[in-house]
Amino acid sequence: MAENNFVDYVKVFCRSGKGGAGSTHLRREKFIPKGGPDGGDGGHGGDVIVQGNSQLWTLLHLKYKRHIFAKNGNPGSAALKTGASGKDAIIEVPLGTVMKDAETGEILFEITKDGEKHTAVPGGRGGQGNNHFKSATNQTPRYAQPGEPGHEGWYILELKVLADVGLVGFPNAGKSTLLSVISAAKPKIADYAFTTLTPNLGIVQYRDQRSFVMADIPGIIEGANEGKGLGYRFLRHIERNAMLLFMVPADSSDIFKEYTILLHELEAYNPELLDKKRILAITKSDMLDNELTAEIIPSLPNDIPYVFISSVAQKGITTLKDLIWDEMNKPQFDA
Repeated sequence: MAENNFVDYVKVFCRSGKGGAGSTHLRREKFIPKGGPDGGDGGHGGDVIVQGNSQLWTLLHLKYKRHIFAKNGNPGSAALKTGASGKDAIIEVPLGTVMKDAETGEILFEITKDGEKHTAVPGGRGGQGNNHFKSATNQTPRYAQPGEPGHEGWYILELKVLADVGLVGFPNAGKSTLLSVISAAKPKIADYAFTTLTPNLGIVQYRDQRSFVMADIPGIIEGANEGKGLGYRFLRHIERNAMLLFMVPADSSDIFKEYTILLHELEAYNPELLDKKRILAITKSDMLDNELTAEIIPSLPNDIPYVFISSVAQKGITTLKDLIWDEMNKPQFDA
């Protein structure tokens, strides 16, 4: 997917349909000159509905369609005929999309399944026809209810990437290189910070035709939870990953400290992120000999599994995939 085609945030104006007016018709036929009221009800205004679509990966299709209107309901008519309901406006979104009220920031719902539907903006009810208002003392009411107005407002759609494994690391930790080697994804790779500006997804083939989805997410920096660097644009994507693969390069001055900073940024943003399964990969390890590797191991965190890898030299890649698969399939309480 081209980097400029990945859109994970849009603000849209939605308006539901107005309900149709009830009819004030009085029955008048050749041999029934005073047949009484027979006005039908108005149709319901169309809803604005958000629906999950597993074939979508981005909100790009909404980038230039910021105004979404449902149709109005039709008025009722004679012979107690109810007006047709207004056509709903369907907004299709990728899985992992959250809808918020733009004014209050309140989260309205999250779409996580294909075909899942939520009514974001309900349409107005149709008005009742004059048939509902007849009584013993008022047998020919000449009034009916108007339809209820629709609702409108600004809403925010945010995409949180859904993946089995999310790559967490500082810029230039080797995340994009790993994804390009371990899957068919082709992320942008260069030797400068923030090469990756949007998430990239890759399907990693495993043994016996099994697979899992890996997400290369823009690099984190210290202070990201306060909005520094790419800030929240990065951190919200971490929430929808089942497992986190922390990546620290072998030439880091302090691997444990770098891992601790990454962990702190996640905790400051959302403490629940620490409940996810974690693996530590020491990247660029082709520059290490056995002696240097032995020196590093005692300084590594002892509460998570680790692996030494080199994407360029294809070192430890099979071991990494085995470790990811084993950890993914462990019960959560064993993590």
